[in-house]
Amino acid sequence: MRTFTTVAIGLLSATIASASDVASLTKDTFPDFVKENDLVLAECGHCKALAPEYEEAATTLKEKNIKLAKVDCTEEADLCQSFGVEGYPTLKVFRGPDNVSPYSGARKAPAIVSYMTKQSLPAVSILTAETLPDFKTADKVVLVAYFAADDKASNTTFTTVAEKLRDDYLFGASSDAEVAKAEGVEFPSLVLYKSFDEGKAVYSEAFDVEAIEKFAKTASIPLIGEVGPETYAGYMATGIPLAYIFAETEEERTTLSAALKDVAEFHRGKVSFATIDAKAFGAHAGNLNLKADKFPAFAIQDTVNNKKFPYDQEAEITAELIGQFVQEFVDGKVEPSIKSEPIPEKQEGPVQIVVAKNYHDIVLDDTKDVLIEFYAPWCGHCKALAPKYDILAKLYVDAGHEDKVTIAKVDATLNDVPDEIQGFPTIKLYKAGDKKNPVTYSGSRSIEDLIKFVKENGKYEIEVAYEEETEEAQKPVVESMAEQAAAATESVKSAAEEVKETVTSQASEATEAVKTAVAEDHDEL
Repeated sequence: MRTFTTVAIGLLSATIASASDVASLTKDTFPDFVKENDLVLAECGHCKALAPEYEEAATTLKEKNIKLAKVDCTEEADLCQSFGVEGYPTLKVFRGPDNVSPYSGARKAPAIVSYMTKQSLPAVSILTAETLPDFKTADKVVLVAYFAADDKASNTTFTTVAEKLRDDYLFGASSDAEVAKAEGVEFPSLVLYKSFDEGKAVYSEAFDVEAIEKFAKTASIPLIGEVGPETYAGYMATGIPLAYIFAETEEERTTLSAALKDVAEFHRGKVSFATIDAKAFGAHAGNLNLKADKFPAFAIQDTVNNKKFPYDQEAEITAELIGQFVQEFVDGKVEPSIKSEPIPEKQEGPVQIVVAKNYHDIVLDDTKDVLIEFYAPWCGHCKALAPKYDILAKLYVDAGHEDKVTIAKVDATLNDVPDEIQGFPTIKLYKAGDKKNPVTYSGSRSIEDLIKFVKENGKYEIEVAYEEETEEAQKPVVESMAEQAAAATESVKSAAEEVKETVTSQASEATEAVKTAVAEDHDEL
C-alpha cells in the first residue's frame, strides 16, 4: 500500500503557532517538497472559518504520515499564480508538479481527513481476513467487493466504479471465499459498510457500472439523515428527490424522524428523507416555496429538475398524512410549486429579462444561442458585472444578430429555474440545437472574453467587435451561495454562528436579511 504526503498552499491571515502541524512553504522550499511527495493538496485564499478546521485535520493526518502545509500567497504571488490560482479560496490536488486536479471535498476537518485518506490509498485496496475489520470502519461509508480471483469482468467493473468515485468512498476487494462466507455473501457480491442505520447494505445483482453507482449513492445516504454543509452535495448527487423535515429543536427533529421512519423506509430508493435545523437554516424553506417563519414544515425537492413540492404548512405532520403526500408525489399526482416574477409586459434594454414563466420560451428557444446570467440582487460581483453585461448585449443588437444570439439574465432568488445554480453569478450558454448540454462560463468577466466564449461555444460562431476601454479584467471568482450566506451572517452574527450558517448552495437566497446584509467585498469567504 502506498503512502502519500499532503501539502496545502494557503493564504491565511491568522498567525499559526510554532507548534502547528501545518508546515509553511515558500517558492524556494515548495518545489522540493512536492517532488519528495506523491500527493499534494493546494489551498489558496483567506478563510477564517477554515483555519481551525485545517489545523485539526493536519494533526489527525499527522498520525497517518500525511502532512499539510501552507504558502502565504501575498508573499509568494508568483508561486500561486504558477498553479493557475485566480480566485480565493481555491483548492487543488497535485500528483507531481504536472498532474493537477480540483479538490472536491468539504472544508471541515473530518471531510479533509476523509478525502485525503482516500487519496492516500489505491482506488481499490486488496483486503485479507486480517485487514478487513479495520478497513470496514476506516470511513463512514466503505464499499468492499467479493469476487473470485479469475473473475476479470467483475474486477474490471468494480475498478471502473472505484476510479470514478474514489473521492467519495473507500473501495476494497477480497477474493477469499472464506472471508466472503464470514460476511454472509457469495461471489460475486458487493457490501457497503456504514457507520449508521443498519450498518451495511448488500448488492448481489450482476456487476454493472451504472447499477453499482446507483446502489452506492442510494445506500450511502441515511434512512433519515440531516441536511447541512457536509451532506447537501451528497443528497444532490444521488439524483433522488429529497424530502426535507424542518424543525427548530433537536428534540422535535428526533420526534418527527421517529414518526416518519416507516414512511422513509417504504420509499427508500425513490425519495430520500432528511431533517434540517430550521433555526440555523430556516431561510432554505423559502427556496422550497415554504413560508420561512412557520415550522415544523415539510417539502420535497426534485433534485434533478429542481422542482419544489411544499406540503401544506397549515396541515399537521403525521405519518399518515405525510405518507399519503409522498405516495402521491411518487405517483406523479402532485403539481410542483413554481415561483416566478410576472412576465415583463415588454423587454426594455438589450438584455432579455427572464422569469420562470418565460424561461422555456427564451432560454430554450432552439433557434438561438442564449447566454444567460443567473444572479442575485444583493450579489456584489453581479452588480459589478451589470454594466458590462448591458454593453455586451447591445453589441449583438447593434450588429443585427438578435435573430441568432440572445443575451439574458434571471433573478435566481425570485424565480424557479430548472438549473442547479451553485453560486452567483453563474453564466451559461445554451447552444441552438443542443439545449440539453449548456456550457458553464468560468473565464474572466471581461466583455472580450464573453464575446470569445459565445463565438467558441455557440452554433453560429458569431463574433462582434469591441474596443476595450481602460477596463481591468476581473478574476473568475464564483461566489458559492454557501459562502455568501456565511459572509452575510458575519455582519449580524458572532463568528461561531457564522460557521453554522455556511450551509447549502441555495440557503442564502431566501431572506431579506441575507439580501441586505451581504457587503460587496464579502461575497465569498
